[in-house]
Amino acid sequence: MTVYLNGEFMPLEEAKIPVLDRGFIFGDGVYEVIPVYSRHAFRLPEHLARLETSLAAIRIDNPHSRAEWTALIARIIAANPWDDQGLYLQVTRGVAPREHLFPKGLVPTVFIMTNELVTPPRQVVDAGIPAMLLPDFRWLRCDIKAVSLLGNCMLRTLAADQGAAEAILVRDGFLTEGAATNIFVVRGGTVLTPPKSHLMLPGITYDVVLEILQANGIGHAVRPVTEAEVRAAEEIWCTSSGKEVLAVTTLDGRPVGAGKPGPMFHRVYPLYQEFKAKVMRAPAHA
Repeated sequence: MTVYLNGEFMPLEEAKIPVLDRGFIFGDGVYEVIPVYSRHAFRLPEHLARLETSLAAIRIDNPHSRAEWTALIARIIAANPWDDQGLYLQVTRGVAPREHLFPKGLVPTVFIMTNELVTPPRQVVDAGIPAMLLPDFRWLRCDIKAVSLLGNCMLRTLAADQGAAEAILVRDGFLTEGAATNIFVVRGGTVLTPPKSHLMLPGITYDVVLEILQANGIGHAVRPVTEAEVRAAEEIWCTSSGKEVLAVTTLDGRPVGAGKPGPMFHRVYPLYQEFKAKVMRAPAHA
């Protein structure tokens, strides 16, 4: 695997950072995960825009222009053997003596790697996944795609302890998101999802699903969703770059709807795959 670290391309095994990097000491940094289909980075401008927003929120100067990021990402994609890749990009504040106050004048640490992208196999798509409903005890700036994901890891592990593939999170009686996904529910034939706020990550796949619903005249609403509505949902979906669109078929051990992916999912999932296929057929990026 070829990776990029601070201006150099190298084998993963050779990539090293100092122990006083603030990403290691404090989790002081942000990241992006970008799906790559047929060597095309999916929704790259949107991912880079979200990266810019996260960097600005924690006062790290963006180390590269969009054109520079695009060129670096293209080189990493080309340097690795898989047509479909999951690209991980991380920027930390850099190296400094341990001190809580943000130091000024640091050179950010930039790291990019990629792995083979393996999306959910057909049998998982057809069966759906189990999930648990858990209280969202994370911090109040979940809109920042920060590398400090301990709360998300704890919640995902609590769900896994009970045999669930995802934790669906509620705060003060309202749905926020999943531990590693955005969440949609279907109630009365209408697709519902919470509005973007500081309590959830503004997902790129979330945006794509909303565009698909709008373009195909599928009834939907972006509004606060109560815990009671989640528990009584006819369908629940989770969305992310890796999971794409996946149905939740049991919640806390009880069936969601009929206990299998519902009719609205079966309408939207093929539309998402068609949307993705257009990207795969597009001319390669320069």
